This record gives sequence, structure tokens and C-alpha cells, in this order.
Amino acid sequence: MWIDSHCHLDASAFDRDRDEVVAEARAGGVEGIVNLPGHVAHFAAAQASRQRYGCFTGFGIHPMWVAGPAGRSTRDDLAVLRSWIERERPDLIGEIGLDFFVEDTDVLEQEWFFAEQLKLAREFDLPVSLHVRRSQDRILWHLRRIRVRGGFAHAFNGSLQQAEAFIDLGFCLGFGGTATFPRAHRIRALLRQIPLENIVVETDAPDMPPSFLGGMGAKIRNSPAYLPRIGAMLAEVRGVSSATLASATRDNVRRILCTPSREG
Repeated sequence: MWIDSHCHLDASAFDRDRDEVVAEARAGGVEGIVNLPGHVAHFAAAQASRQRYGCFTGFGIHPMWVAGPAGRSTRDDLAVLRSWIERERPDLIGEIGLDFFVEDTDVLEQEWFFAEQLKLAREFDLPVSLHVRRSQDRILWHLRRIRVRGGFAHAFNGSLQQAEAFIDLGFCLGFGGTATFPRAHRIRALLRQIPLENIVVETDAPDMPPSFLGGMGAKIRNSPAYLPRIGAMLAEVRGVSSATLASATRDNVRRILCTPSREG
């Protein structure tokens, strides 16, 4: 059985058939989904999915809602986030982080939001799910300054040295659709090199489509139901059985979240 460590189940792409998507994922061997909204306006829907499907759930403000193309968060949203954490006690804080890939972004504002959310994670003793795009070293700088309980580095694409630094700080590294491409040499090398106890698998659904859906430019929606097929491809790269990778990564998610197993 698998756990999808990073999914956006409340994205509008699932509005027409969310129940069916979750049912298909469960039938295929996905026992848990970590659902991560990225804006305060999405928290209520995420909490509803937590109650309906038993998802592991995080609350957080995504960097692209801070100072990216969406750019709709204000500093007042931190108080809203705090109130949701106090009232609903999520399983983690996320998706939060830094994104230095997108041009014309306010880096300082991103960093302010990231640091403040790390402080909330530390205060409430919650792990975090990190968005780490071309920002590994800066995120590590913040994590060393504001220590949290660990968490997941989503869609990790850094160096082995950076990977080891995240692991030393209590993080598991997320691998998904990108690693299904034969030309993703660096990511595949990382998948083979880092300890199995520091790997989690993810879909990032409805985004980050794997090779069998056509890749990043594809119009086909990614889904948590595809996780077993993605996991089987990652297991082949790693050189282990699908059952071994499923068991190890499931245990890794549970260890990070410190939450009893639930169907999701």
C-alpha cells in the first residue's frame, strides 16, 4: 500500500469527480493522501476533504500565492493561518517554501512568509512540506535558523550534498513524475543514492504528470490513482521491488507525521 506524500486534491481539476478519484486511488492500493492547499481560501475545502476522505492535511501559504503569478496573499493571512492551525490541528504546515524559478517575483516577501510559517511550525511542533525550486541553499539557511520537526522536501531536484543537508535536518525527499523520465539523470541518481528511509513518493496531482501521461506539457490531469504506477517505475530505478518501496515510503510518511495510520 502506498501513501501519496504530496497532492492537491482540492484543485478545481478534481471538482467534477473527486469522489471517484479517491475511490480509484484506494482501489489501486493508495491507502493515504497528504493534501496540501496553498492559500487561505482553500483551507475550508481541504478540511472538508480531511473529514470526507481521511486525508492527512496541511495548511500553508504557497510562495506562488505570495509574490508570484497569483500574488493574492497579504500579511494578514498569517493570522488566518494561525487560527486554522489552532482550531483544526493539521497534520503539517504546507505547502510552503521558496520559488526562485519564476521571474519578477518578490524574493524578500517570499522569504518573510516562509520564515513566519516556519515559526508557526516550530511553535505548534508540526512538520512542514517544502516547495524547493531553485532555492535549496536559501531554504537550508532558514531551516538552520528556525528549527522545525522536519518534514518533506517536495519534488527535490538539488545536489547530493544538498539532499544530505535536508536529511540531516530531519527531512524526507519527495520523488514523483519527474523521476519517471529516462533523461532525468540527476534525479534518478539521487533516488539511487540517498537512504531508503529518507524517500517518499508523490504525485503533486493534478500537476507534475509522469512520463506515461506525456510529461509537463501534457494536458492530461495527474491523479493520486497513478501513484502505484509511478511508484513501480521509481522502484525499478532504485533497484528494489514495488512492495519494498511502497512499504518503506509509507512508513517514512507516517514517521514524519507521527499520526496513526488512516485510510485516505
